[in-house]
Amino acid sequence: MDRAAKEVDENGPLIGSPDGPEERLKFPNRSLVFAVCAACIGGTFQYGLNVSVINGPSQAVQTFINHTWLERYQATIPGHTLTLLWSTIVSIFTLGGLLGGCIGGTLSVKLGRKGSLLANNGFAVVAALLMGLSAPTGLFELLIVGRFLSGLNAGIALCVQPLYLGEIAPTALRGSVSIGTVVFITGGILTGQLLGLKELLGDEGLWPLLLATTGLPALLQLAALPFCPESPRFLLMDRGDEAACEEALKRFNGLDHFEKEREDMESERILALGVQALKPWELFRDRSLRWPLLTVLVINSAQQLNGINAIYFYADSVFRQCGIAADKIPYATVGTGACECITALTCGLLIDRLGRRVLIVGGYFLMSLCCVGFTLSLTYQDASPALPYVSMACVFAFILSFGLGPGGVTNILNTELFTQTTRPAAYIVSGAVSWLSFFTVGMVFPFIVTGLQQYSFLVFLVVCMGAGAYILFVVPETKGKTFLEIHQEFQMGEEQETSGNHRLDCSMNTQEVKPSPRLLCEHTGAETIALTLYEHTGAETIASTAL
Repeated sequence: MDRAAKEVDENGPLIGSPDGPEERLKFPNRSLVFAVCAACIGGTFQYGLNVSVINGPSQAVQTFINHTWLERYQATIPGHTLTLLWSTIVSIFTLGGLLGGCIGGTLSVKLGRKGSLLANNGFAVVAALLMGLSAPTGLFELLIVGRFLSGLNAGIALCVQPLYLGEIAPTALRGSVSIGTVVFITGGILTGQLLGLKELLGDEGLWPLLLATTGLPALLQLAALPFCPESPRFLLMDRGDEAACEEALKRFNGLDHFEKEREDMESERILALGVQALKPWELFRDRSLRWPLLTVLVINSAQQLNGINAIYFYADSVFRQCGIAADKIPYATVGTGACECITALTCGLLIDRLGRRVLIVGGYFLMSLCCVGFTLSLTYQDASPALPYVSMACVFAFILSFGLGPGGVTNILNTELFTQTTRPAAYIVSGAVSWLSFFTVGMVFPFIVTGLQQYSFLVFLVVCMGAGAYILFVVPETKGKTFLEIHQEFQMGEEQETSGNHRLDCSMNTQEVKPSPRLLCEHTGAETIALTLYEHTGAETIASTAL
């Protein structure tokens, strides 16, 4: 075998179809790994850290608010006022996240993916300073402002960072690279849990320093991310900078493998000629995006409403019933965080081998079984001394199923179901849905638990079963497919439905249905030549076919 043949054989799995008999995924090169780490450390790692770091010093912060109130007004703070202030400090993070998610897509178009991530660090640094200075200045209001800015930072990061990772990854490695979003979220949660232990920064007098540590990931990203290229797709399709795009592709794909990615991007660019990036509300008016958009609404709301927060809520009581001492429960909680982190890593290893559908559908159905088991074990927990251990097993099994399925795959599907002109707007929609669902869980969940107690998991059972069934019957497999191929697959389903309606209308002799434009492609070997150019005039789309 000559040298050229050897190179084709060696690199085939990276640039060819991942479904071939010789499928073998190459590990991403150093530039790609460095870019993923640089983007995630100040992005979703920051988010995970902010979610968990506030739990440890809850009593110390409330004590500080009480003392500050006493010094100001020479009176003890009323219990309901203290509860309101603490709830505001915790929940305003969600409102900041909702705002950040709504502007993240716009920033990614105006400043670029990398530029938005770098600018976003300003919110994190200011937030860390405000929270760290709250105790020395005696101003608990700084905690509220700081938490809001932290949420704003998290909302933008959760919108822009997955967008960046999905666009810099080679097609064959897109799942493994995009899973970095979830790996760093779970890593941030675990880090926050560890820092909150008494042996580290969990001491009552160190809570301002603990909250101020959230600024360190932002400083690390500011130091590392400038050395990474911008998203090649953004450079080509939004900026029209072909030279910079090619240089970025070479950095992320290697000198021998960037041409296939360039061809796929060029096909998508031809399709998008003359098309401006859509606004979020325009997505709802485009019938061709009906199913991708509905899918985003379903999977992002289900990710927050599937019961993972309820599992963490019940974890402490389950651990106590299993005989774990109260002062040791924080260490058991760290174990749940480590469990979720390990499963996210495992998902990254499996997602480009098993595919997205197998993991997310299997995850939801396993979570459904855990809901049933957890409900039964909590209902009859006094019947046998072994049942509390069944409940503990259900806690870890639920977390494992979530990490392997919905927790790992949802963000990847947000990226893969849309093309360059619709993806930023889709991330605004998905971010808004996710944060609203997160806020809804925080507001409604205590009432569900109070009213239904252990039967609250039957509500989550319905959510898990419904989400799993929807994905099973509606969402196609996206593993190893280009963004354009995934878009075409949804378009084919839409056209078949439109064609069926057209035939029905013709048979009834009612009205003429205008055929929807479709992409005519000629596939020759590894190349895809787009033969249809789209010209958008007002609300109409006119297909001009090059013959």
